[in-house]
Amino acid sequence: MSKDLLSLIEDRMPEFSKGQKLIGKFIVNHYDKAAFMTASKLGTTVGVSESTVVRFASEVGYEGYPQLQKALQELIRNRLTSVQRMEVTNEQLGESDVLSKVLSSDIEKIRKTMEEISKEEFEAAVECIAGAKSVYIMGNRSASALAKFIHFYFNHIFDHVKLIETSGTSEMFEEIFRMGQGDVFIGISFPRYSKRTVKGIKYAKQCGAKVVAITDSTSSPLAENADHLLLALSDMASFVDSLVAPLSLINAMIVAVGMKRKEEISQTYAKLERIWDEFEVYEKAEENNA
Repeated sequence: MSKDLLSLIEDRMPEFSKGQKLIGKFIVNHYDKAAFMTASKLGTTVGVSESTVVRFASEVGYEGYPQLQKALQELIRNRLTSVQRMEVTNEQLGESDVLSKVLSSDIEKIRKTMEEISKEEFEAAVECIAGAKSVYIMGNRSASALAKFIHFYFNHIFDHVKLIETSGTSEMFEEIFRMGQGDVFIGISFPRYSKRTVKGIKYAKQCGAKVVAITDSTSSPLAENADHLLLALSDMASFVDSLVAPLSLINAMIVAVGMKRKEEISQTYAKLERIWDEFEVYEKAEENNA
């Protein structure tokens, strides 16, 4: 949903009942908190019943409260500041048993990602990447860890892989200006979305390269120019970006691409094993002679 949701609530305020007005005013003034409240908690906060909250959602055009809540979350997806995210985290988790709550939340994100992702789109993206002449990978800020992870393994699979690591837009374009048909650009970003990654995807599209976007929503700014859209749930509420589900998706993507090019990978790793052994890259486990 867009900002029009808040405008709609404000415009219709005069016709709401007393209880609905309390709900509407709270949502308009505290939409960042309302987006993560259950209907029961929202009702308790403003002093109305849970059923009044549910009826309010229907009154403003939604099938039920979950749909209104989802619209609010879409609204704030790219707006929450770190301070606001910290406040929401405190409200959601409290201070007790943070470990179990965070791990359970991450498990749930992986489960939902697995249920909702398009397997056809995933396979199409894998085919596209496996057949690429050159692969360009870009992810900024917290997503840079995901981009580096992909680059580490794709560097073993492809002859031409480039990780775009720049602090400025002009340098970014200098690294990708050779992109063209037959190449693939992988852009990764989650709320709050990186402007540079969005610009990189737009430029890749203009150059005729195929674009694989890894993000969290069809309303993400990365989606508009993506040839293949891979969606994974992230946690926009926490002040720490939860990228467990995106990383799991990326793991699957790397494995699937590797299986498409297994002959090249077998030769590559045979050579790498000799190099690692010769230059003692890895610590060797001592044999048990007992």
